[in-house]
Amino acid sequence: MAEGNLTEIRWHARGGQGAVTAAKLLAETALSQGRYFQAFPEYGPERMGAPILAFTRISNDPIHIRSSITNPDIVVVLDPTLLNTIDVTVGTGDDGVLIINTDDEPAEIRKAMKLKGRKVYTVNATRIAKETIGRPIPNTPMMGALVKVTGLMPLKSLTDYVRKSFGKKFAAEIIEGNVKAVERAYSEVKAE
Repeated sequence: MAEGNLTEIRWHARGGQGAVTAAKLLAETALSQGRYFQAFPEYGPERMGAPILAFTRISNDPIHIRSSITNPDIVVVLDPTLLNTIDVTVGTGDDGVLIINTDDEPAEIRKAMKLKGRKVYTVNATRIAKETIGRPIPNTPMMGALVKVTGLMPLKSLTDYVRKSFGKKFAAEIIEGNVKAVERAYSEVKAE
C-alpha cells in the first residue's frame, strides 16, 4: 500500500463512533501477524459528538517515527458530516485512499469534494452496524471496508482478532454482530 512497508492511516470521526477503538484493533490485529504497529488518538477537549482524530501505523519493520500522521496513505471517515467541515484529504497524495461511511456512490463524493487523483471508496457502515450490532457505531464495519480496499491483512485475521479482543468484554451476540458487520462491509464497500 505505502512506499516501503510502512502504511499510515488517519481516522476522522466524532467522539463515540469508535475510531480510537478501530485504530487500536487494526494495529493489534497486525501485531497478531508479527508486524509492528502504533495506534493513538489526538485528543483535545473532546466530548461525545466532537470531531476527533486517531492514527494507525503498520509495518513489517520497527517504527521509529513518533509523531502524528501528516501524510496518510489511507484516510477513513466514520462520519460523513465531517466532509463539510474538515478537509479530510490534507496531506494525502494523488495515490491516497479515502474510505467514507456514506450511502453515496464514490463518484458522487469525488464530485462533491472536487477531488483530483486519490482512490475513493464508500460503504454505509452506519446502516450495516444498525442491522448487525443493533447500534449505529460504524467502527468495525469501516475496518472491514479498509481491509477489503487495501489488502492490508486477510479478512479472517481481522475477524479472528475481533472475536478474541471482544470476547474479553462482550456477550457472544455482540461479538458475532461485530464480525458480521466487518464481513458485510468487506463485501459491500463500493469502488469508483
